[in-house]
Amino acid sequence: MASMTEPHLHAARPELVRRLKRADGHLRHVIEMIEGGKPCASIAVHPQAVERAAAAAKRTLIHDHIDHCLGRGGEDDRAAPRAMAKLL
Repeated sequence: MASMTEPHLHAARPELVRRLKRADGHLRHVIEMIEGGKPCASIAVHPQAVERAAAAAKRTLIHDHIDHCLGRGGEDDRAAPRAMAKLL
C-alpha cells in the first residue's frame, strides 16, 4: 500500500491528462471569447463542452480509483468497504 508521501501513478494517467487538457483548452477558449467581447450567443454553447470534458475526466479518475486502488493493493481487505463508502 502506498503511503501518503509516495506518489500514486494512476493506471489511466495518460487518458486522464488528455481529458483534463481538453477541459482546460475549452475553458481557455471560453475565457478568450469573453475577454474578446464575443456575443453571448456564441459563448453560450461552449461551457457545456467544458462541463463534458471535466465530467469525462472525473469518470476516468473514479474508475481508475475503483479498479486500481480499492481492494487491489491500494487498500487492505478491511479498509476497502470503508474506502468505497467514502468514495460513494
